[in-house]
Amino acid sequence: MTIFGFNTDVRVGDLVYHVESQARQSDLLLQTAVFVKGQCVGTHAVSYAEKTMQPDFSTQAMHEVLKMQHKSVIDAIQQGNVKEILGSGEIQDVGGSGLALKWIKTVPASDGSSITLIFQILDSAKPVSGAEVAISPYSSSDAPAVARAVSDDSGAVVLPVPLNEEIQRESAVLVRANLGGKSATRKFRFKI
Repeated sequence: MTIFGFNTDVRVGDLVYHVESQARQSDLLLQTAVFVKGQCVGTHAVSYAEKTMQPDFSTQAMHEVLKMQHKSVIDAIQQGNVKEILGSGEIQDVGGSGLALKWIKTVPASDGSSITLIFQILDSAKPVSGAEVAISPYSSSDAPAVARAVSDDSGAVVLPVPLNEEIQRESAVLVRANLGGKSATRKFRFKI
């Protein structure tokens, strides 16, 4: 089943907000964008990467989460809280705990044997140290991690990732951060 998106116009005084919600399945994200006069004024996105690993995962469940997210953005606009819901741009898991993975950059090795992924780990928009981060091939959620590291005082974590056959085939990895019972999981795609 395909997850369909939602489009709604919301009038508040003289302004018309156009709200679009869609599943970005290739990135495992549910995203809602808000436009005013054709200009995007912000987005709200959550990752459902962790949900795809659960046995009861279904596209119907994701459709329902997307519908609730769309409605919550509409409600925020109507209540004058659009800035709060569009927030900082951090992407948390569905039902987020506050922990987020922020991609900083990717550095390929000169010989093409690996890439180094650099992230910042945030908790409620503040950098955190001590978060455990693991990277595994995207295609196999039960595959062992190919890289592990712990975030430093600035929340930064540097992970050299060997480009094995599985990772090269998928051109994507699953990145998981854990800190004190909180977690954030994202799928990251890259070009080799």
